[in-house]
Amino acid sequence: LMPSLGWESIFWFAGIPLLFLPFMMKRLPEASTHLIRIGKKEELIRVLSKVSPESKFGIKDEIVEVKKTDANMPIVGLFKDSRALSTLMFWIAFFMCLLMVYGLNTWLPKLMIEAGYALNSSLGFLIVLQGGAIVGTLIIAKLCDRYGSKKMLVPLYALGAVSLTLLGMGGSSFVIYTLVAIAGACTIGAQNLVQAYVSQYYPPNIRSTALGVASGIGRIGGMLGPILGGFLLSISLPIQLNFIAFAIPGLIAAVALSFVPAKMAYYKRDHLEPTEEMVVESNKMNVL
Repeated sequence: LMPSLGWESIFWFAGIPLLFLPFMMKRLPEASTHLIRIGKKEELIRVLSKVSPESKFGIKDEIVEVKKTDANMPIVGLFKDSRALSTLMFWIAFFMCLLMVYGLNTWLPKLMIEAGYALNSSLGFLIVLQGGAIVGTLIIAKLCDRYGSKKMLVPLYALGAVSLTLLGMGGSSFVIYTLVAIAGACTIGAQNLVQAYVSQYYPPNIRSTALGVASGIGRIGGMLGPILGGFLLSISLPIQLNFIAFAIPGLIAAVALSFVPAKMAYYKRDHLEPTEEMVVESNKMNVL
């Protein structure tokens, strides 16, 4: 589009997703707590049935929200109940992953031009990077549901580092495009999935805090990624070293996430505090 319509056309193209907002508003459900507050019981039961198909919910069931009362300092809760190590490791993983994501998004075309590719081909690699992220997220999300997020994300980060390292060594167009797609799945795709993992790892009362703080720290890495890429290009390093520099954060993220104790995840706990759970009681049980 750029040669015929100018660089402004990129922003018009990027605005197309806004057209899907009405569809999203219609299809995406409200939070269960909100549905309880506004009294939409039928919609609430429909949502809960999708979340937990094996459970049976009826219109006569009484569903109430038991509120948590001791969450005055939610950030402190990120370090309670043996979660300090997990919190720090998540922060490192977010930081390193967003450093790679923003660094590659900014400098991949330039790096490929330095490697000898034309401008159109270099921009094509950026499209493949994003396409790999989309396809990778959808496929790996299914595998995360089946085998667990940590078991998939740790090798995913490591594979991203390997693919970036191999990119610097060159090869046929098919090999390069394949490596770029894998890099997209293992950087941008992994970032999408690690956010879902964090939201499942922490109790509901501090879940948004955990995800918000980790994302905020990750954005610092996102700001440093383009700076790192610009610095590397300014000192005219061999192209292989530029790719290795972006691969190292992937290895660090893999190591950090490997130290997260999966058994401490909220959904793994054998005992769930009733103050943090949606309590579902049937009318028959209330009578008993």
